[in-house]
Amino acid sequence: MSSFGSHRRRFFEHLLGGLLETAEGIFYAEDMARGTSPLHRLDPRVKLIGLVALIGVSTAAARLCVVAAILGAAIAIALVARVPFGALASRVWSGALAFTLCMALPALFLTPGDAAFEIPIAGATVTRQGLTTAAYLLLRVTTAATLAFTLVVTTRWTHVLKALRTLYVPMVLVVVLGMTVRYIVLLLDTARQMFEAQRSRTLGCLEPADGRRLIYGTTGVLLGKTMHLSQEVHLAMQARGFRGEVYLLDEFQLKAVDVVALAALAAAAAGALWAGR
Repeated sequence: MSSFGSHRRRFFEHLLGGLLETAEGIFYAEDMARGTSPLHRLDPRVKLIGLVALIGVSTAAARLCVVAAILGAAIAIALVARVPFGALASRVWSGALAFTLCMALPALFLTPGDAAFEIPIAGATVTRQGLTTAAYLLLRVTTAATLAFTLVVTTRWTHVLKALRTLYVPMVLVVVLGMTVRYIVLLLDTARQMFEAQRSRTLGCLEPADGRRLIYGTTGVLLGKTMHLSQEVHLAMQARGFRGEVYLLDEFQLKAVDVVALAALAAAAAGALWAGR
C-alpha cells in the first residue's frame, strides 16, 4: 500500500474515532443527568442561576487567589454531584488546558514586565506579568469549563431549556440551543455512516489527485445532507407542536432545600465578587 493510502486510512480511522468520541460524550452527559445526587435533585433554575453566577464572578475577579478558590469550590460541587474525577480530567480539563495553553503561551513572552527567567536555547525571556496573565486565563477557563460541565451532567437538557425560558431568556436563543443539540447528534451519526461506507467501499490505493477528489466530494455531499437534514429536523419539531416554548410534564417547584442552596450559591458569588475586587 502506498504512503498516501496508509495515511488516508489512518485519516478515516482518526475521523471516525473522533466522531464516535463526540457522540459518546453527548450520551454520557444525558446518562449522568439521570443521577440521584443532591445536586441532581435541586431545581434547574437554582443550578442555572448559581453556577452561571460563579462563572461570571470567576471571570470578573481581579485576584488570582479568588479565582483559584472558585475553582476549588467548582471541583467540590462536581464531586458532591458524584461526577467522576476521571471524567473531569479527561473530558473537561484536558481540552481546556490544551486550548488555554495555546492561547496563553505567547503572553509569557509578549507581556512586558519584570523578567522571571530566561529560556536558554530559545533565548526568550518570560516575564512575571506574563506568568500572571497566563495563570489568570488558565484558571478562569478551567473554572468555567468545570462549572458548565457540572451543570450539563446534573440537569437534563430539556430542563435547562425550560429553566432558560422561565428566566425570560429570549425564545430565539432557546430555539437555537435546542435545535443545535438535536442537530449535532443527527449530523454526527450521518457523518459516521458516510465515512464508514466510504472506507468499506475503497479497495487498494488511490492516486493523490483521486484521493483529494474523493475527500472533496464526500465533504460536499455531507454539506448537502446538512442543509436537507436541518430543514427536516425543523419541520419535524414543528409538526410535533414545538414553537419555541419548552413544555414538560415536570413542573418546577421551589422547595426549602432549593431556597437554601440558592442563598448559599448567591452568598458565595457575592463574597467572591467582593474579595476579588
